Amino acid sequence: MTAVTTHRTAEEIGRTATGPRPLPALGETREVALPDVVEQTLPSGLRVLAARRPGVPMVELRLRVPFAGSDADHPAVAELLSSTLLTGTADRDRVEIDDELAAVGADLGVSVDPERLSIGGSGLSDGLPRVLAVLADVLTAATHPDAEVARERERLAERIAVARAQPRTIAREALQRRRFGDHPITREMPRAEEVSAVTAEQVRALQAAALVPGGSILTLVGDIDPQAAIAHVGDALAGWTAGHDARELDPPPLPDPGDLLLVHRPGSVQSQLRLSGRALRRDDDGYAALQLANLVFGGYFSSRWMENIREDKGYTYGAHSGTEFVPGGALLGVETDVASDVTAAALLETRYELGRMTAVPPSADEVEAARAYAIGSLLISLDSQGGLAGMLTSLAADGLDVDWLRAHPGRLTAVTTEQVAAAALEFFAPSTFTGVVVGDAEVIGAGVRALGGIEGP
Repeated sequence: MTAVTTHRTAEEIGRTATGPRPLPALGETREVALPDVVEQTLPSGLRVLAARRPGVPMVELRLRVPFAGSDADHPAVAELLSSTLLTGTADRDRVEIDDELAAVGADLGVSVDPERLSIGGSGLSDGLPRVLAVLADVLTAATHPDAEVARERERLAERIAVARAQPRTIAREALQRRRFGDHPITREMPRAEEVSAVTAEQVRALQAAALVPGGSILTLVGDIDPQAAIAHVGDALAGWTAGHDARELDPPPLPDPGDLLLVHRPGSVQSQLRLSGRALRRDDDGYAALQLANLVFGGYFSSRWMENIREDKGYTYGAHSGTEFVPGGALLGVETDVASDVTAAALLETRYELGRMTAVPPSADEVEAARAYAIGSLLISLDSQGGLAGMLTSLAADGLDVDWLRAHPGRLTAVTTEQVAAAALEFFAPSTFTGVVVGDAEVIGAGVRALGGIEGP
């Protein structure tokens, strides 16, 4: 005889005859031991950080080179440089580079943005000297062959043309212009026609002028001897020199509060809400309190804003707020994508939740939940070699080190509910934000204008 089963809803599963099932208490947060970091600045000006993190016989490598430029064609040339850096040197062609890395289980990738050029990858620990030899070769002798530049130029132009049609790209560019005007930090993606005009000679000239060690940071984390690893770097990269430092991006002017700009995107069935206000950098005494206040508002799935516009109203699949660090400052970002017909309603609820952060401060329970999440997610992110390497590089660029990282869980633990409430009052008032609403103005315009604080078509 077959047993008859009935479907039970999630609410039914979570309840008993006497009420909701009790949740088990959270266990004690496990500490992740952070290794000592050995640091040395080479004669070339390259800062090298090395940390031993055994467990798997691998090493993670992160190279950060300041890579700012003010010329109009800099973003396009820089994108092509990053795309062709690993395509050949005087001694190795693309296949030989790939084969040599593969022989030690390694890979390298290159990316660039208005602030930096980054090279990252991993490989077997005992293959580190070989990886460094390849890295040194491309840093000092990359040839950017004409055929490779032509091939990557065509591919990149096509990819950019597609990306520029995407709503999130349009919204990001509009937000950057709203926040920073024409500052070089806004030039995150060149136009396809700008890429198509770049020559191989321009790429080679930019490498010679800008890809230099002074002010750059190389981080190694893995199953290594830190002192020996730094010695390998010194030997391998001895020929990477220049008479000047890499160019840092000038700090942009931080945006003032103001109206949201309505950006018309004809035919769009969705709208992008992007709000931005000022925040604090990591070394500020109030950073930990702001971090917890942000989590309560919209920084994780159990936040107030997410509960409102996703779980309760169903306006969006996801909503997120967080801190974005820029040279000389930090910004608080609030973003979500919603259907056109609920754009005004979603904006209203967003402003409501921002205002509620100031009028109804985070409760002790909300702060404790945010604290547990903040500490737990930080420790999880540092549990891998790659996560630690990335964090150490980011901190070093901001003038911080592993001691800041070790102390941060303690800072989060020490923050009081009153301090979080003060951060909420200072940084989350709707009047402290500016930003953009991107969508079909003919569909959403009347609704969002009726809320006030909107300018544009």
